[in-house]
Amino acid sequence: MMMSKLDSAYKTIGEVAKILNLKSNNKGKLSTYTIRFWESQFKQIKPKIFNSNRRYYDEKTINLLKKVKFLLKDQGMTINGVKKILNNQVSLKLDEIADKSIRTENLKNKLLKISNKLKELKNGKKDTR
Repeated sequence: MMMSKLDSAYKTIGEVAKILNLKSNNKGKLSTYTIRFWESQFKQIKPKIFNSNRRYYDEKTINLLKKVKFLLKDQGMTINGVKKILNNQVSLKLDEIADKSIRTENLKNKLLKISNKLKELKNGKKDTR
């Protein structure tokens, strides 16, 4: 029980690349390089480093990465522009849009999990008849 709680609390860099759908240009492989680059650019992105220097990301950090991706990729902002937003404590309109987008995505993921669970239960009941 304790282990699954820890597993859900932290994600590896590969899992985060999958969550963010970061693909590199060559062969569409998941790009962990982008995440490491963003870490070097944005001081707010601080993964936990556990055994053997592996990076682990909590939900707060993943949401921050989602916001960075949203601002850079979807809004077409520059690294410096995103730095200004992250360094500025005043809530900006763009920041609010990013937060809403992240909340919507999190909600969609939760609803999808619930839907899949319901399908499993429904199918499981059919099998027992």
